[in-house]
Amino acid sequence: MSIKSWSITDAEADLHQEQFSLSPTDMPGFGDNWGVKRRTLRGGLREGVDLIEVDTGRMRLAILPTRGMGIWRAETNDGQMLGWESPVHGPVHPQWVPLVEPSGLGWLEGFDELMVRCGLENNGAPAFDDQGQLLYPLHGRVANRPAQQVSVILDDRAGTITVRGVVEETRFHFQKLRLTASVTLAIGSTSFTMDDKIENIGGTEAGMQMLYHTNFGEPMVGDGAQLVAPVREVAPHDPHAAAAIDSWQVYGPPTAGAAEQVFFADLIADGNNQTQVLLKAADGASGAAMRFSTAQVPYFTVWKNMVASADGYVTGIEPGTNFPNPRTFETEQGRVVKLQAGEAWTAQVSVDWLKSAAEVTAVEQAIGKLQGSVTPTVHSQPKPEWTP
Repeated sequence: MSIKSWSITDAEADLHQEQFSLSPTDMPGFGDNWGVKRRTLRGGLREGVDLIEVDTGRMRLAILPTRGMGIWRAETNDGQMLGWESPVHGPVHPQWVPLVEPSGLGWLEGFDELMVRCGLENNGAPAFDDQGQLLYPLHGRVANRPAQQVSVILDDRAGTITVRGVVEETRFHFQKLRLTASVTLAIGSTSFTMDDKIENIGGTEAGMQMLYHTNFGEPMVGDGAQLVAPVREVAPHDPHAAAAIDSWQVYGPPTAGAAEQVFFADLIADGNNQTQVLLKAADGASGAAMRFSTAQVPYFTVWKNMVASADGYVTGIEPGTNFPNPRTFETEQGRVVKLQAGEAWTAQVSVDWLKSAAEVTAVEQAIGKLQGSVTPTVHSQPKPEWTP
């Protein structure tokens, strides 16, 4: 039994392996059907993006060190894909994403991942000062910051493959935060777990936010798909979402020109603060479950973008440290994590790609147990302390 580690990138050591791969011959006894491969994408806006593909034997997961250790998509050997079809044909190199354009919406020019971290200084809508100058851009900067250290760890006792990256979001005279992001997969599984640590590496207090913007599209999401969650309380983000509050957990077909809908929720957890949610395909034969701790990411957002397929039909399932409102509002509501110098915040979030009706039913039953006898409070209008 052993643990082996390989360094792929280390900026301080001037190390970057252009050619890197692992196979069963590199870890005898670890299994016969797995692999890890790093490659650099070429052409168009993806030119120069590093991609690390982890193959568990059942699923291939594409991780993007160049884009803040985000996860581009997952695929199975029979050609099924977990993720969504964005009109942004990425992965887009950060150099082409104008984060600080005056509208604050430049982040959208790089958005096409299955899972993109939003943070670290802010994770919500753009915020502006009284003169209309941009204070915080949409969803923050971390997704467009390349990792300066990347390694792969094999643990043959646990039967797991971990890709770990270190991403820094620092600015002279301002905050200095470091994200250590680990993505772990088990041999033979269709699941992955993200273990994150965010450290304040500066000498003064720093404010931090994190949102796990996890995005699913067709074919899993379609007319009749459902979100199953143990809900204590839910509210629409705005009047448009309020008009659809009765169907907030149900998805309709792609509709050209449909306006996005956002709902905020407080979820029920067990005695160890663990909860889970389920995105269930219309036929009930597949789905995606997300598991996380409400002590780490206590606020839950559902984003429904039911537009035409060509425009990016997708839903976002998004646990976070706060709701993705402008940071100025979230600061007023006390939903910014304060880290003293040297202090760290940690979180673990897992995504399970469910490949059978039996797996879907098992998760749905577990969520039913969490819900128990609690009747959800459903607000017909935005909740003032949740929405500006």
